[in-house]
Amino acid sequence: MNTLDRWAVCRPATSGGVGIFPEGKIPELPYAAFAEDMRRLLLDETGSAAEGSRCVAYFAVPQGEADAGEGISGLTFYALVARDETGDMLAAKYVRDYHDEGELASLAAEIPALHVYERDIAERYGVRFVGTPWDKPLRYPFDRFRQRDRIDTYPFYSIDGHELHEVHVGPVHAGIIEPGAFRFLCDGERIVHLEIALGYQHRGVEAGITGTSHRLRQMLLGETIAGDTVIGHGTAMAGILESGAGGEWEGNGLIRCERAVALEMERLAIHIGDTAALCMDLGYQTGHVACEALRTLVINAMQQWCGNRFGKGLVRPFGANHRLTLERAKYIEATLAEVMERYRMVGRDLLSTPSVLSRLEGICTVTRRQALQVGAVGPAARMAGVARDTRRAFAFYPLEGFEPVVIDAEADGMNGDLMARLKMRLREAEVSYTMIGAGCKELAGRWFEAYPAPDYGQPLAPEALVVSVAEGWRGEICHVALTDRKGELRGYRIFDPSLHNWMMLALSVRGAQISDFPVSNKSFNLSYCGHDL
Repeated sequence: MNTLDRWAVCRPATSGGVGIFPEGKIPELPYAAFAEDMRRLLLDETGSAAEGSRCVAYFAVPQGEADAGEGISGLTFYALVARDETGDMLAAKYVRDYHDEGELASLAAEIPALHVYERDIAERYGVRFVGTPWDKPLRYPFDRFRQRDRIDTYPFYSIDGHELHEVHVGPVHAGIIEPGAFRFLCDGERIVHLEIALGYQHRGVEAGITGTSHRLRQMLLGETIAGDTVIGHGTAMAGILESGAGGEWEGNGLIRCERAVALEMERLAIHIGDTAALCMDLGYQTGHVACEALRTLVINAMQQWCGNRFGKGLVRPFGANHRLTLERAKYIEATLAEVMERYRMVGRDLLSTPSVLSRLEGICTVTRRQALQVGAVGPAARMAGVARDTRRAFAFYPLEGFEPVVIDAEADGMNGDLMARLKMRLREAEVSYTMIGAGCKELAGRWFEAYPAPDYGQPLAPEALVVSVAEGWRGEICHVALTDRKGELRGYRIFDPSLHNWMMLALSVRGAQISDFPVSNKSFNLSYCGHDL
């Protein structure tokens, strides 16, 4: 049987990145058939990772209660595969009940991008995937299956030899950042291997979301998933909470347009701030100070809009409390025009300063093949020549003429090094600026439309798997909800882009000097809390 005949299909492109799969329509497959289909969907003819499709979610939920610490009485495993070229998403599941014996053959050895999903399932529920290349805890969540596992005894890789030495950084860092441990194996100053251990935060965000039926509280929890991605995660969560309406509700187009402007403002602010951070670690003080000031102007414009510099309170289900009025839109446009004029000057200076170029060109390179293998998303994928963008794949923005960043690796000089990651930010800032202007122009002709207030009383799509994707500034954000017959949550999973991209940082520094690590780390700017849910 053809793989597509076995999997359920929906098109999130028709509803702004939200897909609804009725539970009864999701096919239940034997694990052997599921594994074979995943290979067909995620690998090309040569057995390498396919570019046009990727796994956006793979997780398990318990059926029944835990049996005195011996295991879960039953588990249902769900997988979602997105296909960029056709703008659709596929879903399937398999089930293991109490009487199933034996272990599951790991798919991560053939499809490395699945290692994070398999590690998450194993850590939560004690499932063993045989043949996995990375049999280690992922997050150390508060409700993990083996409570005796501790982050302070994380099993770092080690290599014996007099020529090598270990350097350990973290989990407490000199800067004011979140906790994470970095273990370097070095040959002199050259990094042979970097292993990153996360899991120092136990917030239980997913359990908090499913533990309440109060929609506003769920939105507030969604905004805290990653403090620098309030709009991105808020938009993904709003899509879940609006699923009961199937994308058809009064004011939908107006609110989606405002969210598009807000998402691009968030992206612009972070890219400028990241440029400042890169300049700081390069010792280019002028660029650092200039970009920090420009970022402040952008987030202050966000505050003028909604009262919060990071956009908290802006995204709400079925409506909003802060309309992007003509006066606010003019203020944003005038502010960003000044910001971009000055940011372009910084960019020209950076790309013409020999001391800067020598620290960027050919340094900490990640290849296109590596990006595909580990399932990289967002700028981390695009800077290596992988044209992966949820905005384009699922037609999220309700605006005509929008063309998100499409990469021609050779023409754009995107070869995966530090220079590519800087150029990507400079280019994406231009796209965001254009998008914000287009959004404000679109909204200018809609002042007389009724402006919907938030609605916190609507049920979700009943007895369904609901998926909502948004292109945050780090890349694809994916929220998945399982609902009961009343349209209430019975399960919730969050997949931040950092989950996929941390391995890119580790790969980038192999063979590099240890002094290059801080710059490469800043060039990715990944989220600790987005990983440690």
